[in-house]
Amino acid sequence: MYKIQKKGGLLNLMYNAGNRGPKVKSDCYVEFIPKESGGIDVQLKSKVEVYYGKSIRTLIESMLNYYNIEHAQLIVEDTGALPFILMARLEAVLRKATNSNKEYLPEILTENLNSTDKNRFRFSRLYLPGNSPKMMLNAGLHNPCGLILDLEDAVAFDKKYEARFVVRNALRALNFYGAERMVRINQGEMGLEDLEFLVPHNVNLILVPKCEKKEDLQKVNNKIDSLKTKYNIDYPIWLMPIIESAKGVIHAHEIALQDNVVALAIGLEDYTADLGTRRTNEATESFYARCQLVNAAKAAGVQPIDSVFSDVADMEGLKQNVLKSKSLGFVGMGCIHPRQIKVIKDNFAPDIAEIEKAKKIYLAFVEATKKGLGVVSLGTKMIDPPVVKRAETTINLAIETGKLNSNWAQEYE
Repeated sequence: MYKIQKKGGLLNLMYNAGNRGPKVKSDCYVEFIPKESGGIDVQLKSKVEVYYGKSIRTLIESMLNYYNIEHAQLIVEDTGALPFILMARLEAVLRKATNSNKEYLPEILTENLNSTDKNRFRFSRLYLPGNSPKMMLNAGLHNPCGLILDLEDAVAFDKKYEARFVVRNALRALNFYGAERMVRINQGEMGLEDLEFLVPHNVNLILVPKCEKKEDLQKVNNKIDSLKTKYNIDYPIWLMPIIESAKGVIHAHEIALQDNVVALAIGLEDYTADLGTRRTNEATESFYARCQLVNAAKAAGVQPIDSVFSDVADMEGLKQNVLKSKSLGFVGMGCIHPRQIKVIKDNFAPDIAEIEKAKKIYLAFVEATKKGLGVVSLGTKMIDPPVVKRAETTINLAIETGKLNSNWAQEYE
C-alpha cells in the first residue's frame, strides 16, 4: 500500500493500489505522493482516454477535492476500469494517505437492493478474487446461484486493505444478474473489520472461513448486529460458515444452530491438511467429515454445501463428484471456474425418475387435501408429510433448473 521513495535527497511516502502489467484489464494502478507545495500533478495514462479521459479526470478532481488534497503527485494507469473500480483504487490510497474514514461511494444499483430468502437454492456458487475486477464484471451471466467476492485466500496479504474497497463498491455498482451477493471474509479480527465494508452495502450472505466453534460465529453476529443498529439496517444478512478442520467437524451441529446460518460448507483442502492426509477424487479420507456435516446441517434445518472441485479441466470428474456429493445429501457445492457451473447445476438437479415420482406424490397430496383426508396414499403406500415436503422440494428444484415447467400441474387437470 505504501513505501518510502527517495528522490532528490528527500524521503517521500508513496501510496499505491491496484494492478498493472500486460495481462491486466478492466483495472487501474494508482500511485499517490503527498507534497508540501506545488499544487496537483495528475499523470493519466488510459487505454480509453479518447472516449473517457475527460470523465476520468473529472472523477479524479472530485475525489482529490473530497479528501482536501491540495499538493500531490498522482499517477493513474488505466486499463479500462469501470468508474466504481477507479473510485475504489483512488479511495484506498487517499484514505490511507490522509488517515480519513470518509467514504466516496458509487450509486447503488436498484437490483442490488434486494434481500434473499433463507431457503433459496444454493447449488452453485462461484468464487471470484476480491482484488481482480475483470473476473467480476460479467460473472453473473454464467448464471450461478451466488457470486462470492473473496477477501480471504484469493487476495494477497498486502492487497487485503485495497480489496475491501473493490468488494464494497462491487456490492453497490456491479450487476450480479440475479446471483446472490456473497462475500468470504478473512479469519479472526481482520474478518470483523471486513464487515464494516460489507454490512452497510447490501451484502446478502457472509462466508465465515475456518469456523471451529459457535463462538466464532457469535463474534461475527455481534459485529453484524452492531453495524445494523448503527446504519439502521433491517434486511437479513445470512451466514455460511465453512468447516475446514477436525475441530470444526466435531462442532458442526452447534455451529449450524447459530443465528442467521442458512448453510454449512466444508473446505476439503484445509480439512485434509489438518488431518495430515492427501485429498483424492475417491474422497474416502473425507467421507466421515462430509457425512457429519450433512447430518449436522439437516438436523439444524440448514443447507449442506460441499467443497470445490479443483481440477477445472476435468468435467467428467466434476460430474462424478457432484453425483457422489448429491448421494451423501449435499444440495450444492462451490466452483472456481464458470465452466463448472452448468455441470454442477445439471447434476444436482433431479433426474427424470425423481421428478416423476415427486409429481405423483404431490398430486396425491393435492387430491387428498381436496377430499379433506388427513392421510395421503399413493397406490397401496401411505405417504408421510416429510415425503410430501421432499417431493415439493424436488419439484421446485426441477423448475429452478429448467427441467420442469412452472405450470406442469395444469397438464393433469
